[in-house]
Amino acid sequence: MVGRRIETLATLIAEQSLDWLIVSEPSNLRWLTDFTGSNAVALCPADPGRSPALLLTDFRYTEQVEAQAPSAWQIEISKHDLLGAGLAEKFPVPDGGGESYGRVGFDSGHVTVAQLEALDKALDGRADLVPVGGILEQLRAVKSAGEVEKIRAAALLADEAMLEVLDQGLVGRTEIELALALELAIRSRGAQELSFPPIVAAGAHGALPHAEPRDIAVEAGELVTFDWGARLDGYCSDCTRTWATGPVGDLETEVYDTVLRAQEEAVEALRPGPSGAEIDRVARGVIEQAGFGENFGHGLGHGVGLDIHEAPKLSRTGDQPLLEGMVVTVEPGIYLPGKCGVRIEDVLVLTADGSEPLNGLDKQFRQVS
Repeated sequence: MVGRRIETLATLIAEQSLDWLIVSEPSNLRWLTDFTGSNAVALCPADPGRSPALLLTDFRYTEQVEAQAPSAWQIEISKHDLLGAGLAEKFPVPDGGGESYGRVGFDSGHVTVAQLEALDKALDGRADLVPVGGILEQLRAVKSAGEVEKIRAAALLADEAMLEVLDQGLVGRTEIELALALELAIRSRGAQELSFPPIVAAGAHGALPHAEPRDIAVEAGELVTFDWGARLDGYCSDCTRTWATGPVGDLETEVYDTVLRAQEEAVEALRPGPSGAEIDRVARGVIEQAGFGENFGHGLGHGVGLDIHEAPKLSRTGDQPLLEGMVVTVEPGIYLPGKCGVRIEDVLVLTADGSEPLNGLDKQFRQVS
């Protein structure tokens, strides 16, 4: 798998008229090399048949990198700053013993100005450093079958953890207590960590899309939104549900029904071919027709994988056509300041003619105590 990824990346490097590509972003490195250490840089050639693909790290990871990185990589251990003197020290000699290393791409979204200046100085100005962006992110957007199964496993683990928290009851427990209980339930099932700090928001606090849990107890007769995920074997899950802690008013019921209908219609439309913006418009149209258009201010969804937010975008700006194998969230919401908020989210993989949910919690309106 890693060898094929190097070959695919090499083709894209050549298409950009580059001789090399420097990869330093941690998730890109893990996807490309299988190495999980926190300090590494990869140097990928446009022609793997003529030049080796280099993976640089430091002494701390000598044993780990040899165990994790496949033989397709030439491993180098450096005592220097990797994105500087370390890379310059290990850079292959230019063809024919020339002075120039050629056109060397770097990810402008992940390399700082200071790092770029240090790299240029270390290479003694012998490389034409070219900013490029998103090459690996676009490759990562389409998941392999193995990646999909890892995300599914994380999603199902997160489902089980949430059911444990619900079984323990919500009313009378603070949002912070519920967030802690959810984290404990996720970690006790074998997850390395949560995909992100969980959102627990009750009552009017649910009108904040990214609310932070408070030291305030959940009361009976209000809506409670949970947004959570588990990271398992490096891959993230993402799910949101809103439950009622008893009977609620007509407004809350109307908002919930509208969000659920928007989510279901967007999922029905989700398939390879349309752009993310087109799927976003489906859900947004339902919410606007119900009179809540101004209360849905974020995008419909995003890709999920090694990072919790990846390509593609399901939003007004998501002009990328969706492809089979992409894993995305669909998460419409309505937020009424001072009153309540509702968001419903699933993570789905695009199939040949539609999509398949990777998590399985019921979405129908539900009262829990």
